[in-house]
Amino acid sequence: MEITEFLIPAIDIKGGRVVRLTKGDFEKVKVYSDDPIKLASRFQEVGFRRLHVVDLDGAEGGKLKNYDLVRGIREVFEGEIEVGGGVRSYEVAKALLEEGIDYVVIGTLALKDPEEFERIVRDFPNRVILSVDSKGGKVAIGGWRERTEFAPADLARRYEEKPIWGYLYTIVERDGSLEGVDPEPYRRIRSFVKKPILASGGVSSLEDVEKLYGIVEGVVVGKAIYEGKIQVI
Repeated sequence: MEITEFLIPAIDIKGGRVVRLTKGDFEKVKVYSDDPIKLASRFQEVGFRRLHVVDLDGAEGGKLKNYDLVRGIREVFEGEIEVGGGVRSYEVAKALLEEGIDYVVIGTLALKDPEEFERIVRDFPNRVILSVDSKGGKVAIGGWRERTEFAPADLARRYEEKPIWGYLYTIVERDGSLEGVDPEPYRRIRSFVKKPILASGGVSSLEDVEKLYGIVEGVVVGKAIYEGKIQVI
């Protein structure tokens, strides 16, 4: 396993800084860097092939807020970049993709306005990643604050036949916790869909990453990198 291909570093931005939340709680924020662009450049030097960038201000407020930083990250990182958080309109998705971002990560819009979501998917095939955020076994939207009655697999299956790239499946109650991963939810959703799945939530070591190898196509990791549990920078 080539770690720089399977592991996808997360750069979560809030107030212009790189942070991590604990279990999706916007009141539990830890700052790791004041310079997201410099951090992206470091990941480029190490040889990572892909970055996961989240505008937490956008996720919380419903509108992308850190566009200039996203643009700066694009300028220094040569690999693929996926951006989520506040991508809740056709115009925002179009602007990001035309700016050179490879994929947009969208969750809330897929449930709140399926017509708008499908318009993005139709006009930008294979460049949309459906964000499936599981909280208490149900899909959470709106910055993880609103719990729906959808099971994660049901949401994934709804769009399996559409030209999305694949799925980002986050276990919110483990996210940023360093509690370790449970492969079972990923195995379960894998049995329903054929498109690529990226896993997120709870990774605390390389052993956790290895548990998911062969089940998903990549693992998004944030706190385990920044806390030195996985030493790659």
